[in-house]
Amino acid sequence: MKTTLYGQKAVSSDNLSDLTARLAKPKRRVPPPRRAQIGRTPLGQILVDMGYLSPGDLLKAVSLRGREEARLGDILIAHGWITETQLMDALAQQWNASPYDLAQDPPDPRLIDAIGAELCCTKVIAPVKRVGGVTLVASAHPDLFDEIRKELPEAYGPYRMVISTERAITDSLLARRQTHMIRRAESRVASEMSCRLRDERRAAVFLFGLLFSTALGLIAMPLVVFSIITAWAILTLLLTTGLKLWAGITQIRHKDSLPTTGVAAPDRLPVISIMVPMFREPDIAPRLVARMSRLHYPRELLDLVLVVEEDDHMTRDALARADLPRWMRVLPVPDGPIRTKPRALNYALNFCRGSIIGVYDAEDAPHPDQLHTIARRFAHAPADVACLQGVLDYYNPSTNWLSRCFTIEYATWFRMILPGVAKAGFVVPLGGTTLFFRRKVLEDLGCWDAHNVTEDADLGVRLARKGYRTELVSTVTQEEANCRMLPWIKQRSRWLKGYAITWAVHMRDPKRLMRDLGPRRFWAFQVMFLGSLSQYVLAPFLWSFWLMVFGLPHPIEMLLSPFQIKLLVAGFITAELVNICLAVWAVRGESHRFLIPWVPTMQLYFPLGALAAWKAIYELIEKPFYWDKTTHGIFDLHITLPGTTNEQAPAMQASPPRPKRAPWIN
Repeated sequence: MKTTLYGQKAVSSDNLSDLTARLAKPKRRVPPPRRAQIGRTPLGQILVDMGYLSPGDLLKAVSLRGREEARLGDILIAHGWITETQLMDALAQQWNASPYDLAQDPPDPRLIDAIGAELCCTKVIAPVKRVGGVTLVASAHPDLFDEIRKELPEAYGPYRMVISTERAITDSLLARRQTHMIRRAESRVASEMSCRLRDERRAAVFLFGLLFSTALGLIAMPLVVFSIITAWAILTLLLTTGLKLWAGITQIRHKDSLPTTGVAAPDRLPVISIMVPMFREPDIAPRLVARMSRLHYPRELLDLVLVVEEDDHMTRDALARADLPRWMRVLPVPDGPIRTKPRALNYALNFCRGSIIGVYDAEDAPHPDQLHTIARRFAHAPADVACLQGVLDYYNPSTNWLSRCFTIEYATWFRMILPGVAKAGFVVPLGGTTLFFRRKVLEDLGCWDAHNVTEDADLGVRLARKGYRTELVSTVTQEEANCRMLPWIKQRSRWLKGYAITWAVHMRDPKRLMRDLGPRRFWAFQVMFLGSLSQYVLAPFLWSFWLMVFGLPHPIEMLLSPFQIKLLVAGFITAELVNICLAVWAVRGESHRFLIPWVPTMQLYFPLGALAAWKAIYELIEKPFYWDKTTHGIFDLHITLPGTTNEQAPAMQASPPRPKRAPWIN
């Protein structure tokens, strides 16, 4: 036996037969490399040979790619190690394809229409032109072109790939088909599931007729009509209280059922796209950039899209001065017949890169680890969990009485009611922010209804109708509480108007809704939407019972016996005790404990909702699709997130230490 220079044993004649026998044995099959990479020089090596990239940066990028769902080029660009132009040059050499200047020779609009503008945006391709029976297609991701080719119409084949940058492709598509895409964004939801059928005039006539006939009835037959209204108000009060109690008990019993903490991270982190719709918020723009920059998520996997209306020059100018990082970009939304948040989201979705789609509001301050929590939960959740809803909280609860009550209400809703509703298997009306979706499910549902002013609640119903589930996750986003009376009423009236529209849309075909949801969820949906709306609108009829407390006559005394009246009063007291107990439980944690003495004052807070409800009825008749914008950034002008200076940390409290248990149970 001989030994070679490198310490390996040399083969002698006496063991040559043994070696031959071993080589003849079948080996474990090693999967072949991807077809796109066979025989090609690695991209990193090309970039190093061209002098664009250092070997050390390449080594770091390759290490990151092993645990992230990101392309090598995206990692290199995100960290500033190469430019888009350098990447295009290297890809052209690797794939033996020609670089293409879309600014000099833009794509053919007819070819874009034939393939589909949405598909072009999603796959980052641009059909340039047909030459000699071949269609040239510019692509920013040549390694995926073979798969993309299968989705292209055969009538325009064969296809030949040329190379261009992602930004150039996006700009060229916007320049040619921006109007088509925004019109498509206004009608992505199927007509039978949308409120865009423009039958609001018929609904307005119905509402006006109902109000007019009720007024006449109170004049002609006051006792009968008052009795009917009061009975409905009492019934809905008992039903909504029962649903709250059911949800609260379910949440308390299963408070530790969500494994969102301590769960292993996925093998490869996904790309997450976050859309932040903004409108006339120039003051909040700089703080938004600072807050989003605190997210602890790999920058090459973070795609943050600031969605701004095209003619909102104030916000666009503020963002232009904010020195946005590479992973943030501004997307202007073209003007149109309507201007709503869901319309803007539908349009912006075409340009998102991620497999997970999130939504934040401009004033949001998410926990720095929030995206890691979302990635972990989606990785381990069943396939029917299509949406994750984070917990919303407020960073200015001590501003005034209204902000304290608003914080108590949100704590009860997001830490008690919604988690319990989700765990009970009912329909979850989503909040408008800290939402995360599996992209494919979102697109299959048609995304958001562009005409609905509470697009989030409507989307929650459509998710449930298709058999998908929504879970609440133990991650908190803090935002600004609406602390002024008139803006609060405007905001609440928009929510109630949207709830009414959502209920009416899904009740167009009650039998189909019953079939989609099942009896239990169907009736829970009625209580949650119709019951809640009734409670706000008919609250004055329930307040009238206070007359009996002060010894004044009440019409109900003519219909009920003294014993029945006592039972009714006991029901009212029980309902109030349930509300108080749920609120106290929701704010019992260390960060909210100071709000417990303010819980009884919620009896003075809820009457504001009645004013909002009657404003919503007026708007349902006059302008059902009007979006009454809430102004933000009023009370946080001097508040920033902790982590910058010690003086600023106590003021915000936006990033508490990660709790061991879900924050809504504290």
